Amino acid sequence: MATPPSPIIRCLLLLLVAFPSHPRARAAAGPARLSPSPFDAALAKLQARIGYAFRAPDLLRRAMTHASYSGENGRALAVLGLAAAQSAAALGALAADNDAAASAVSRRASEAASEAACAAAGTHVGIPAIVRVASRTSASAAPVVCGALRALIGAVAVDANSTDAAVEVFWRLHVLTAAAAAAAAM
Repeated sequence: MATPPSPIIRCLLLLLVAFPSHPRARAAAGPARLSPSPFDAALAKLQARIGYAFRAPDLLRRAMTHASYSGENGRALAVLGLAAAQSAAALGALAADNDAAASAVSRRASEAASEAACAAAGTHVGIPAIVRVASRTSASAAPVVCGALRALIGAVAVDANSTDAAVEVFWRLHVLTAAAAAAAAM
């Protein structure tokens, strides 16, 4: 017949169970309750600014990561974002005038999705302060800001499984940026 463990052994066993030291044991015990990182806090503010809450925040993290920073970046999302922005602008042109010439629709799509317009909108919502880049890359460079904004629009489309949501965010940012530019010009 086995003798019961001494009180000291029982206490040690209780401590080992309550405070696991091995990473696998800590992971099994559940997620750590840490405060959000500055990057996560900035992503939360960005979601509020654009009026869209991500169901899959990793898409937003990827969108706000430049290729110079990581292989897991927003370049593919930017391709979708550019297409969504161009489609939104073309649709807007045709909605305003369904007899518009193809050249006018194309010009409107190109202008609305241009690097200059894209960088202005991205700067307006604070992307240069959020996007992760390598130390030798300028987060405020127009191609970086524009790429991140396009990736953001693409990430919205993937997150919502709909380009409609991406188009709404694109127009919201486009209108806010145009209003801010008009106010600054006065």
